[in-house]
Amino acid sequence: MTETVGTPAAGAGESTASPNGKRRGGKRQGLRVRRVYTTEGVHPYDEVTWERRDVVMTNWRDGSVNFEQRGVEFPDFWSVNAVNIVTSKYFRGAVGTPQRESSLRQLIDRVVRTYTAAGVEHGYFAGDADAQIFEHELTWMLLHQVFSFNSPVWFNVGTASPQQVSACFILSVDDTMESILDWYKEEGLIFKGGSGAGVNLSRIRSSKELLSSGGNASGPVSFMRGADASAGTIKSGGATRRAAKMVILDVDHPDVEEFVETKAREEEKIRVLRDAGFDMDLGGSDITSVQYQNANNSVRVSDEFMRSVEGGGEFALRARTTGEAVQKVDAKGLFRKIAKAAWECADPGIQYDDTINDWHTCPESGRITASNPCSEYMHLDNSSCNLASLNLLKFLREDGTFDGETFAKAVELIITAMDISICFADFPTPSIGETTRKFRQLGIGYANLGALLMATGHAYDSDGGRALAAAISSLMTGTAYKRSAELAGVVGPYEGYARNADAHRRVMRKHAAANDLVRTYHRNDAAVQALATKAWQEGLEIGARNGWRNAQASVLAPTGTIGLMMDCDTTGIEPDLALVKFKKLVGGGSMQIVNQTVPRALKALGYVDEQIEAIVEFISEHGHVVDAPGLRTEHYEVFDCAMGERSIAPMGHVRMMAAVQPFISGAISKTVNMPETATVEEVEEIYFEGWKLGLKALAIYRDNCKVGQPLSAAKSAPAKAEKDAPVVEYRPVRKRLPKKRPSQTVSFTVGGAEGYLHAGSYPDDGLGEIFVKLGKQGSTLAGVMDAFSMSISVGLQYGIPLEFYVSKFMNLRFEPAGMTDDPDVRFATSVLDYLFRRLALDYLPYEKRSQLGVFTADERAAQVAGETPTASGGGDEVDIEGLRATVDASPQPPVPNGADRERKVGSSTELIELHAGKAADAPLCLTCGTKMRPAGSCYVCEGCGSTSGCS
Repeated sequence: MTETVGTPAAGAGESTASPNGKRRGGKRQGLRVRRVYTTEGVHPYDEVTWERRDVVMTNWRDGSVNFEQRGVEFPDFWSVNAVNIVTSKYFRGAVGTPQRESSLRQLIDRVVRTYTAAGVEHGYFAGDADAQIFEHELTWMLLHQVFSFNSPVWFNVGTASPQQVSACFILSVDDTMESILDWYKEEGLIFKGGSGAGVNLSRIRSSKELLSSGGNASGPVSFMRGADASAGTIKSGGATRRAAKMVILDVDHPDVEEFVETKAREEEKIRVLRDAGFDMDLGGSDITSVQYQNANNSVRVSDEFMRSVEGGGEFALRARTTGEAVQKVDAKGLFRKIAKAAWECADPGIQYDDTINDWHTCPESGRITASNPCSEYMHLDNSSCNLASLNLLKFLREDGTFDGETFAKAVELIITAMDISICFADFPTPSIGETTRKFRQLGIGYANLGALLMATGHAYDSDGGRALAAAISSLMTGTAYKRSAELAGVVGPYEGYARNADAHRRVMRKHAAANDLVRTYHRNDAAVQALATKAWQEGLEIGARNGWRNAQASVLAPTGTIGLMMDCDTTGIEPDLALVKFKKLVGGGSMQIVNQTVPRALKALGYVDEQIEAIVEFISEHGHVVDAPGLRTEHYEVFDCAMGERSIAPMGHVRMMAAVQPFISGAISKTVNMPETATVEEVEEIYFEGWKLGLKALAIYRDNCKVGQPLSAAKSAPAKAEKDAPVVEYRPVRKRLPKKRPSQTVSFTVGGAEGYLHAGSYPDDGLGEIFVKLGKQGSTLAGVMDAFSMSISVGLQYGIPLEFYVSKFMNLRFEPAGMTDDPDVRFATSVLDYLFRRLALDYLPYEKRSQLGVFTADERAAQVAGETPTASGGGDEVDIEGLRATVDASPQPPVPNGADRERKVGSSTELIELHAGKAADAPLCLTCGTKMRPAGSCYVCEGCGSTSGCS
């Protein structure tokens, strides 16, 4: 085990480094770098097994090939998804030419060697040996998916393109036509470079104010139309995803009500046009007629406004030119309009201005007025931030403890590399370059928090889970700022530090004080919090002598594409999306798998291997843990997810954000999902509690609130006549068996226990009743089996399909279990497992049994021999290859609708839809056609890595 350390910092009077990092006299020493992951004399590439793969990516809908590159080289432990995404997104050079990158080694070397060379040039390292160790350590971590830089680094560093390393930008707009037109231009250049930008329009005078010529002003909302049209025509990065942008307006702007209701009115327009037959899906031919759809909107609220809401008072809207009150509004009424618009269309989000600026390290250089599109980067206007995220699951030891020591050393290495990148980076505008070089804003963060919490046996919405998340976040930011202070002693503090020194120190003390308030519940979070305390104490001491190299250190980004590159189960701060996911296989094909975090969590909770196997089988079949065999109900919450049977309550997401926010320099990219049944009052509560809990920003999304979200299945627009038709209530009708009916009785033995199964049928075929005799007459067991038989029989007569019961009761595990005397069912995990397998064999057609994985002995023998089996009681021929695929895959639950049963699944989101029986609100990927999954406040495509927001 090795570490990265800085040399003892010189005193303030000995400073010999200029702000841009170049030495001025040679007295100050560079960093001494020690090994953490690597071994001296062994290159990281020589420690892994490499293999060649073919990457062929197709559109899920029509089968057309989107991308193809054969013979690419990757480590054997990289998943198909990670290989596909890195090859198609990050390899540079024209496909099919010798200049095209074809190995992960080339990609990592291109980036890491550029960083190392810049570090040497600008005086970061004490010697050549330290630079080489730095290069090897960075290479090892990238190779083993410990962390990743943001996408622009992979796109641009080491190429002939401008060396843009930042993904997040904030612009500014003044109340002049020249500034507004510059905004359009600068935004377009940023979109072209593959990044996103945010802007606050509150300096633009309102439509209630006069121009200097005496005419009425247009107001910011009118200028949003032009910017929206521009964004809609520019494909970000010259690639496939649309532009990502954020538009913000202060709550005291006279046009705030028009701004709040802008997107809600457009959403109503979408509904009207859809019902008239126009194609209004995302990417549809007619959606371009709708305005304001290319931006996220947020209202910037002040403490004064929120206190007025709390107290029920009036609030003044003020002229931009004079600051005078133009109008007074009821604060609660305006807050209700904000919540109602968000309830209707998910916009606007909300940003808490005073909280944001209370944690601002550089207030003497200007207020924080805006954020990037995903709301995690918040700093000065005309600035940028480059991001990198760690894979938290890589730091979980086999014994279930979090390796905080190694995590801190990794943070030191990564934050050093991120700061070096500013030395050589290019920027889209001169003003952004100037501000970023002066303040050197960085955004280290993490992914896989949800997976880590589950793997350690913590519910996402629990005190223990929040304590561990807070401790890790505190350790990350505390270590990052400690290293920033050490770097200031080597290459100097950021240029704007001297003017903002008192404010910067105050914010560091606020972080450290918040760390002291973390209440720990377990040795895991207690150990991490102790390390964080030490990091903050040392960082404050070093910073008092040296200052800090960076005005900002950390954010929590969506980690969409790079999360897939690192093979993370969860993105950013998010919980698991669901317990089952869609996985591509080497050599083609795909299957559904239970997240590997689940068995790890069950082991951490004390379950033995046999129990874990049974629970995982149940989850694979049903997609949730409710009624999983042997799983204690008090453990259900550990497996709660963002979607599915047991989903995390909206306030659970808010509480997690509140636990982590005091330890993040910027903010958190996250959308709080709410059920379709949520009310406007509940949205108000979420937004109000976000303010009370100290969040910097918050956005909500209510299921099915947007019309322009394409479904994976065929669209259906109900006609007006259908909508106006009277509601018909359907009730199940019991179909009783006749007095005289065919029946059969089967004797059986399961694990030495003997019993009888009596099954009665309708004359026109179809099971109608069962009776099971097990145990002595009058015993508790016999009585329970009688009641169970009666319940199943009534259900069958009310029309519940037998295959539904079979899918529910197969694989249940309890005693008696073991060998049977039935040649078709040689082993049963319980009596119920045997009974319903036997009923399936006797009463279900072959096609339905093949979906359930239930076959006779003869059918199994035919499969082994490679013959086409003859279905029991039928004569239809069956595709043997299709049958094998069915048998090899995890069992799928029967779907009541025939069309749904045949529906293809191309992503985890579509798999969740299949289990839940309802469509999820997520856009289709514009590149490959698969349904995207949430990632922070954006969406990411599992198939090709495209995102709907920041990379």
